[in-house]
Amino acid sequence: MKLAYKGLLFTVVLFLTACGGGAGTTAVTDPTTTTQCDPNDPATLAECGTVFVALTDADGDFVNYTVDVLSLELETANGRMVETLPRSTRINFTDYVDLTELVTAASVPPATYVSGTIRLDYTNAEIFVEAADESKQAVVKDMDGNVLGQTELKIQLSNRDRLVVMKGRPALLQLDFDLAASHTVDIVPTPAEAVAEPFILAEVTPVDEKDIRVRGPLVSVSEDEMTYTVAIRPFHDRQGDFGRVTVHVTGETEFEVNEEMFIGLEGLRALNAAGQGTPTVAAGTLNVAAREFTADIVLAGSSVPGIDRDAVVGNVIKREGNFLTVRGATIIPSDRRAHFHDDVVVEIGPDTKVFRDGHRHNDLSVDAISIGQRVTIRGSQAAPTTDASSPQVLFDATQGAVRMHLTHLTGIVNMVMPGQTDITLHSIDRRRVNIFDFTGTGASPDTDADPDNYEVATGNLALANFAAGKPIVAKGFPNAFGAAPPDFAGRTVIDYTDVRSALGVGWGVAGTVAPFASIGPDGLTLDNDNADIDIRHYIKQGPVLIDLTSLDSDTLIVPRATDRKVFYIKSGDSLRMYSDFADFVNDLSLSLDGATTARSMHARGQYDTDMNVFTADKIGVYLIEPQT
Repeated sequence: MKLAYKGLLFTVVLFLTACGGGAGTTAVTDPTTTTQCDPNDPATLAECGTVFVALTDADGDFVNYTVDVLSLELETANGRMVETLPRSTRINFTDYVDLTELVTAASVPPATYVSGTIRLDYTNAEIFVEAADESKQAVVKDMDGNVLGQTELKIQLSNRDRLVVMKGRPALLQLDFDLAASHTVDIVPTPAEAVAEPFILAEVTPVDEKDIRVRGPLVSVSEDEMTYTVAIRPFHDRQGDFGRVTVHVTGETEFEVNEEMFIGLEGLRALNAAGQGTPTVAAGTLNVAAREFTADIVLAGSSVPGIDRDAVVGNVIKREGNFLTVRGATIIPSDRRAHFHDDVVVEIGPDTKVFRDGHRHNDLSVDAISIGQRVTIRGSQAAPTTDASSPQVLFDATQGAVRMHLTHLTGIVNMVMPGQTDITLHSIDRRRVNIFDFTGTGASPDTDADPDNYEVATGNLALANFAAGKPIVAKGFPNAFGAAPPDFAGRTVIDYTDVRSALGVGWGVAGTVAPFASIGPDGLTLDNDNADIDIRHYIKQGPVLIDLTSLDSDTLIVPRATDRKVFYIKSGDSLRMYSDFADFVNDLSLSLDGATTARSMHARGQYDTDMNVFTADKIGVYLIEPQT
């Protein structure tokens, strides 16, 4: 019962200027204009360049993956190593499926950076997988069966894609820690076992773009420029200074400052009044060309989780009166580091304040909180514990606050009608629907939400491309508790042709000499009947798993026609990366020489079930070279 882990991505984003292309021999001139920059000497910082570093994640089977990042060093063309993290930080990658977190704004010497090293520490890791609809603790081991401790990963860049940092101009690079390509999970043992051979993909321009989150204490406010500046303090760190970043706001930016709502300039004034050092967290978008981060939502002061009070983040899976059961919970104590606990029981009451992302009024009551809703709840933990195997944790939010976040559904379309689509619900925020108890969601027991016919209000959203039996992804909010139907108010609905899909196939420990029926500049044709195919042989399209070995024809994998693409070949300690598909397949053809075997392949993009064509923006192949 081994499960291929299909998609946790570790992405580090740095702002850059560099040319695109495949791996090649194009020379890059070192742009260094000064040798005086010393990141450790404040007097020389004016001579430095800036690297903004951020982390993100992608959908996968882990419900929690928390490790310590000890360091992230970059290496210049002349061999100088530069540290970009001022101190170690602890990261739960599953927090960042839908967001990118800004980690640091590092001052570095202007130079061409060609490689680097990242060090991770698994000693105190908190890693959980989903097994039988429950979370199960897991350990990560290397290919020899040794439990991982401190692990050092090399960052490699292609000759055409070097990180160029100039004085006064930030640079951009993306590092992808692709667990889909390097992990398999066995859920049978206790604890479960994740076998890893991790590696880093370095991209000069990110394939995936997401909203960005910025945390840190307030430094200053400029009402005239509609900006404020923070000292970056990522994740749930309470100490350290990871650099400065300016946050732009607009007249539509939503503020919650000390649990009071404001919009635009009034919110900026409330933030200014809160004073220097006030904790903040903002979510918004990055304009890469202008190098500007603009916030859509800003929380400040006591509205930031884990500041004045404890906090818990997760999804409501059950409600009995004013008692909520929150599953997949991250507990953020006000006096200790955050930790994972699968179930937390929260008591709310008439004095509990309720906020919802995008809702700019103070008119919500606890009745708005229904089953499936993703929430951040601020209050007090009644029985502090860091033991994830202990009974349910109790949490008191009767005098606290609840913020409701955009919630994600996946399912299969049953029927489409004007303003509504009914679906077979498969998951809510990547947790299987079986764990959710919809009792009490309806105006009467007869109208409680039915996962086999879950009613999604779509308003004026275009649904012309949907068809019965096709996957659907919807983002929005469950209807108020006791008010269904409809069961869910959709803000965004994604056409099945645009649903993000992942392809994963393996050919066993020894690999296969002929993984493809054909290789050419127009695409790769998988040999779906290859005798060496192992347990990994699926396409995951939204909630649907498609068995490659059951298809009537071999699957064609083609590069997408426009936008950014990345392809790579992993072999031993070598990692060759390309942005040009022709260069990639040429290398692949020459490498599969009859002695070298392919162990696995992973791709991400969109899948056309009718044509059996997978259009990819990312493809990776893992090769095993013969021993010499």
